[in-house]
Amino acid sequence: MPIEFLGIAATNDGSETTPRSGASFDREYTIRLGRAHEDFGWDRVLFAYGSGAPEPSAAAAWLLAHTETLQVLLAHRPNVSYPTFAAKTFATLDQIGQGRLTVHVITGGTDHEQQREGDFLTKDQRYSRTREFMQIVKKAWTSHEPFDWDGEHYRFADFVSDTFPVQQPRPDLSFGGSSEAAYAVGGAEADVFALWGEPLEETAKQIERVHAAARAAGRTEMPRIQVAFRPIIAPTEELAWEKAHRTVARIESMRSGTGRAPLSISRPPADGPENTGSQRLLEIAARGERFDRALWTPTAAASGGAGNSNALVGTPETVAAALLDYVDLGVDIISMRGYDLLGDAIDVGRYVIPLVREEVGKRDAAVAA
Repeated sequence: MPIEFLGIAATNDGSETTPRSGASFDREYTIRLGRAHEDFGWDRVLFAYGSGAPEPSAAAAWLLAHTETLQVLLAHRPNVSYPTFAAKTFATLDQIGQGRLTVHVITGGTDHEQQREGDFLTKDQRYSRTREFMQIVKKAWTSHEPFDWDGEHYRFADFVSDTFPVQQPRPDLSFGGSSEAAYAVGGAEADVFALWGEPLEETAKQIERVHAAARAAGRTEMPRIQVAFRPIIAPTEELAWEKAHRTVARIESMRSGTGRAPLSISRPPADGPENTGSQRLLEIAARGERFDRALWTPTAAASGGAGNSNALVGTPETVAAALLDYVDLGVDIISMRGYDLLGDAIDVGRYVIPLVREEVGKRDAAVAA
């Protein structure tokens, strides 16, 4: 089955290593970055969510209107809109993009970040709400008859939408997490389960836990698996490792305040991250810097385990081989974003993605034969 590649959509050029050069929403940069992904072989890009960042569904509409084939993965937090309203928003975006939308539902990993927008539920309550939110959105996308809902978090009567997605029966819902509650919700409801990049052994165990949760929910078709990395590539191994160490030094400089951190990058609490995924990344980093073929953890340690932060370091051939190791585990979607958002999108698209696609194509042909 063809592998898919997910890059990053961004509304400005800031990253963990680079202060942004202008406003938080730079219309031209948003298009330029999206078109670079489209031109260099990426399948879709993620519009992430931050409490103070530009509203991602509006930014997604802007990019969908200025691209032809690039798909968009839209991150959304259930606390910021009612599910019936969200379902109409997503359907409208799928109409704008003529069937190019996927939605990534975020439960919320830290109380502080959630409370910035009025969400004071506990973590367990948030997971319960997320599951209910996903169920309602799926029903609103597919039901042409009015329906009622009387759940733990949502209640409404006689809702029916007049706005449906282009994709039939509906767009995919993506979901991520590393806790038992996350496995249960995503295993039951998600079409795609997103994991952060961990060593191969840990990733294999997580995939099995997701599948076990899906089977426990009565599913026979398993969620597709997505795994995320930060690629650091160069023409030689020596140059790649020099670049990797410069990257960590720059992350540490930005976090210490000697560099100016971009406002869109959220930081973990000073006493350590609350979410299980970040805790796992820091625990792995404490065990060692290098794992498997190319996985490198100091980027995660330097960023405090914030989000997708483990790197794959090496030549394009080394990084492509490392990605194929994850494909062998059953990974369907590779998520990558560099620290130079535009330059790395072009370089990875030009030098890494074709190598992975070629090898996966050979394997698929061999199986078919």
